[in-house]
Amino acid sequence: MKQHIKEIIVVEGKNDTNTLQSFFDCDTIETGGDQVNEKTIERVRQAQKTRGVIIFTDPDTPGEHIRRLIGGSVPGCKHAFINKEKAKTPKKVGVEHANREDLWDALCNYVTFENKEEVLSWQDFIDLGLVGNKALRFQVCESFHIGPCNAKTCFKRLNQMKMTRKKIEERIFS
Repeated sequence: MKQHIKEIIVVEGKNDTNTLQSFFDCDTIETGGDQVNEKTIERVRQAQKTRGVIIFTDPDTPGEHIRRLIGGSVPGCKHAFINKEKAKTPKKVGVEHANREDLWDALCNYVTFENKEEVLSWQDFIDLGLVGNKALRFQVCESFHIGPCNAKTCFKRLNQMKMTRKKIEERIFS
């Protein structure tokens, strides 16, 4: 029996839907690529009101563009991230290329970005070594399931999740 996912999953295309539905009992909304229209945004809004939404886009630039667009338009969405190394073939990258276990892990470890207040200062972020140290920053991104990102986006996402310097130090440096 397939595992059931209550929320509606926002994906980029039909191949993502087919892969997810081959492994899980789930419903999706397909954006049709990175040219997301108002009709799609409205469908996501309705889904968020009724069942909740998990945004699960490809780990690439167009996927991040879609994530920001939908996340900025529909408050309260959950975000699932999959590591690029777990979702690629020699020529392509995308959710549809990941295996069942990695997809399930990503969907189980979703995060929600809600907090608008700054709980982690930029100076603390720098002092933790997360600016200029891509490897360490990606370790933090992986540990908190926020997807690999640049320093500015990492700082923003950690704050949105109310991650303090102490919480980051305990998770990464302990």
